Amino acid sequence: MKIKALFLLASAVLMVGSGCANVKPWQREHLADYTMQPDRDPLGKAQAEHIWFSREEASGGSGVGGGGCGCN
Repeated sequence: MKIKALFLLASAVLMVGSGCANVKPWQREHLADYTMQPDRDPLGKAQAEHIWFSREEASGGSGVGGGGCGCN
């Protein structure tokens, strides 16, 4: 019973502690920085796509597409 209560307490603390943060307007410039963009390195993205294609025999998938039926 003590382990269950401890687990619930730890879960509650983690949920409360990992809440959203308020970002001030003058702090937003750091979030909009070039280094925060996931596609900032086109060569790295091309290499990752090549590795994915080579290992998984799949290409694309990062853009907009249709369903899995092949009709689009």
